[in-house]
Amino acid sequence: MATSETVKIHEIIRVIPSFNLPQSLNELSLPLTFFDTYWFKFPPTLVLFWYQLPDSNSTPSYFNSQILPTLKKSLSLALAYYLPLAGYLKWPLGSSKPIISYTPNDGVSLTVAESNVANFDTLISNEMHQATDLHPLVPHLILSDDKAEVLALQITLFPHQGFCIGTSACHSVLDGQTTSMFLRSWAYLCNYGTGGNIGKNPCLPPELTPSFDRSNIKDPTGLDMLFLNKWLAIFDEDQGPNTRSLKLPYQFPPGSQEMVRGRFEFSSKDVQQLREKALSKLVNTNEKKYHLSTFVLTLAYIATCLVKTKGECDRVVVIDFGVDCRSRLDPSLPLTYFGACVMNYSSSTEARNFMGGNGFGFAVEMVSDMVQKIKKGVVEGAEKDVSNFYTLKPGTQLIIVAGSPKLNIYQADFGVMGKIKKVEMVSIERDEAVFMAESRDGSGGVEIVLALKKHEMDKFTTLFSSGLNILRAKTSMSEYDIVTLLP
Repeated sequence: MATSETVKIHEIIRVIPSFNLPQSLNELSLPLTFFDTYWFKFPPTLVLFWYQLPDSNSTPSYFNSQILPTLKKSLSLALAYYLPLAGYLKWPLGSSKPIISYTPNDGVSLTVAESNVANFDTLISNEMHQATDLHPLVPHLILSDDKAEVLALQITLFPHQGFCIGTSACHSVLDGQTTSMFLRSWAYLCNYGTGGNIGKNPCLPPELTPSFDRSNIKDPTGLDMLFLNKWLAIFDEDQGPNTRSLKLPYQFPPGSQEMVRGRFEFSSKDVQQLREKALSKLVNTNEKKYHLSTFVLTLAYIATCLVKTKGECDRVVVIDFGVDCRSRLDPSLPLTYFGACVMNYSSSTEARNFMGGNGFGFAVEMVSDMVQKIKKGVVEGAEKDVSNFYTLKPGTQLIIVAGSPKLNIYQADFGVMGKIKKVEMVSIERDEAVFMAESRDGSGGVEIVLALKKHEMDKFTTLFSSGLNILRAKTSMSEYDIVTLLP
């Protein structure tokens, strides 16, 4: 919960789905699929959406009388289309696994707060700042053995500057695609209502209307119970006899004063130059073809920088990222499918492979191979994955990707109610993950956010910037010299 030292809490309310829409009056229950149980005990995803306002619209009196009521009303409308978010994760007696359950008058917890720290401009910029600065801005999910909130929200006003929306989301109920779709739906309904039409029950466009049909998710081998039982076995010692508990191991990143956060950008031109550099070092043959997508190139570059940041030593490096499986199933699911539909894929190697002049080339090949293997089947070998979440060899460097440049999170723009300036994931602090998103200016680039110790962030910043600056400069240096200096 937000602390009184930096944030003053004005109210904590429960926003229920609008009863003006008839679906809110009906109960709704969804079974968990194996995609959901795959993430069953994973800590919540904590994300912040930053919005800038003109000074006149961000005074406490104007914000609380004009903007906040509209945000609440449009949130109620959005929840009417996303009823499971207003419900709970429950584990009924006699049921082998939990369910997602909504009943009328269920709602989402919304904390309304005000920051007394005037660092809004720093927090929405690329400037390095303390990781703990963000902790008071995200809410906690209310959890018990029998019932768990799916989503909690917090709106924090920074007077005369703007506001941020903090989300805490149950990982086993919704993924990045569903979260992004919901925030964009909320923003859409808020924008629709700015002309006084919010009471006319506007409809969501098809691309924002969630699909709750789970019939196309086939599970002939019982992966749902396999994943669930693996999680229960992992936490059996901590929870004693109550292995059916819906409590999570922890919600908030273990805050460290040593951690700082930084934001970095790849322009679309940077990506193209990285592609050209990769093509100059990798040889395509009939036996070996490389997947040189924006994701592969940027992740390979980031991974190389991160490994070199940690320095020379004999350690294992694991690269791990999630894959949206909606379009990869047979039959496929609609992109608007509501729920968790992501599986993680990983590969390991030795840190020394990233060192030297061809570290980037090695990383490109490694990430490309990972992507190529996914094309063979998204659930192939999935039964082994859950155990790997908590069984890394001591000393392993884990480079895990959170978010995706394909989630369109910067479309969650509330218009005159707030222009979106930045999105970042607070929960990357748990394991020094890399948050990736599309460029906020829509130019086709990629932005990343990291949380590292201060001395590591300084070194990463130098490696990241110097390598891109060499590519951007197009100097007359030899091919060998450029590749040697690249991270």
